[in-house]
Amino acid sequence: MTRQGVVAQIEEILQPIASRMGLETVEVTVSGDAHRTVLRVLMDRPDGGITVEECARVNEALSRQLDLYDLFAYRYTLEVSSPGLDRLLRSDADFRRFAGKKVEIKTIGAVEGQRHFRGLLLGVIGPAVVLQGEHGQVQVPKDQIAQARLVVEMEDLRADLRA
Repeated sequence: MTRQGVVAQIEEILQPIASRMGLETVEVTVSGDAHRTVLRVLMDRPDGGITVEECARVNEALSRQLDLYDLFAYRYTLEVSSPGLDRLLRSDADFRRFAGKKVEIKTIGAVEGQRHFRGLLLGVIGPAVVLQGEHGQVQVPKDQIAQARLVVEMEDLRADLRA
């Protein structure tokens, strides 16, 4: 079975576990070679913030299910964690969910003469992600995005703690 096939099967196995716990699967990746395989699962809560205890419960439940399906011919390491404060944004749902947050976008090719954008995420309009940057509003075509992630600055964290 291909790596993509294994990932798809794991996502299918993980869906009821996540649903039961009120969580969402952000990403599933399999890396390494046959003798050093690492299965990484990023989980989050739809309203944000997953606890270490929740990660441990997902790890335990998923591990039991994976033992039943025997997807890996060799031993593997299962890592379940949060996507982090500076999480990657991949889907339209991510771009809508985090509208109003600071983001950094790197593009494949130049868009309006640049390949690096930083600013306030406004959302998605059709085939583009809309950003309020230093020099005004910019629409970055989704098919040109190499990477998009939330930007976390210390002052934002301090403000969140004060709120």
